[in-house]
Amino acid sequence: MTADDIETADRLGRWRARLLPALAVIFIAQQGAYFMAGSEDGTRTVDLVRIGAWLFLSAVLLVLLITGGALLRSRNVRNLLNDDVTRANRSEALRLGFIATMLGGMTLYVISLFEPVSGREAIHLLMTVGIAGALIRFGYLERRALGDV
Repeated sequence: MTADDIETADRLGRWRARLLPALAVIFIAQQGAYFMAGSEDGTRTVDLVRIGAWLFLSAVLLVLLITGGALLRSRNVRNLLNDDVTRANRSEALRLGFIATMLGGMTLYVISLFEPVSGREAIHLLMTVGIAGALIRFGYLERRALGDV
């Protein structure tokens, strides 16, 4: 490993710690826009594009969360970025995301007793809670590990 690899990994690690919570906020805001637009049946082209964009963003955020990003970087930089502390932080973040999703599912179950909730709305809410919660937690833990919090 070179000094350049170490410097690159340090810079990317700090960038990731700041970026992931910001991406979570954007993801949550996008969900607000989805629900403001109303529940369409998904047959119009604009609805299909909106749903496709949401699925794409969800997949990108999930890949970033699972891998820690830097997929296009060298193996040395990826290894430096994914040290033991980062793997532990990612594991904790995924655990919290799972718990948040389960609590969201329980909440939706109770809400569905009084107000009908479509499957598409439930999926949107559960994925938003799980992915955003995990991203925010991972970013917080990484910033704390870097001494930024």
